[in-house]
Amino acid sequence: MNHRHFLIHKPYGYLSQFKYELKRNKKLLGDFFDFPEGIMAIGRLDEDSEGLLLLTTDGKVSDFICSSKVDKEYYVQVDGIINEAAISKIKNGVEIGFEGTKYTTKPCQAFILESIPNLGARAKKIRDERHGPTSWASITVNEGKFRQVRKMTAAVGFPTLRLVRVRIGNIHLNDLQSGQVIEVPEFQI
Repeated sequence: MNHRHFLIHKPYGYLSQFKYELKRNKKLLGDFFDFPEGIMAIGRLDEDSEGLLLLTTDGKVSDFICSSKVDKEYYVQVDGIINEAAISKIKNGVEIGFEGTKYTTKPCQAFILESIPNLGARAKKIRDERHGPTSWASITVNEGKFRQVRKMTAAVGFPTLRLVRVRIGNIHLNDLQSGQVIEVPEFQI
């Protein structure tokens, strides 16, 4: 069987799936492209997260990319001006809630972004400056617990306002526009 692989810049407000059985009206990835039968998202981005998402018809490729062997980098806009002490805690691992128990995240890479990344406007406005300053950080993890990056920034006192995945392994979001889909012959992880 010839497998097919795609990159998509998942916009804010969309689910990382193609079918939604519940009665609520949700926006799905199939709205952007006529994807082949058997397509699956590799990992997920929450409805309120955005950025790089890989899609494939190959379950083995999906398993490898979801493994701890592949880094996932996120640009995170947080409430307040994040400092080096908070970044250091994130790097060393912080305690978050996961499936009803406490979990300490694995050490990861993190740093403060000195300038606002050029990601384009989000479909829904975050908030305006009257509510206080915001700042940006890069966080790279190789584990993917439910809403982990959001929980990590909250654990150090800087709740996430916007979360954008910019890299999976060697694949970068680059100039892929929100909602844009590109078919690729294979993933160069």
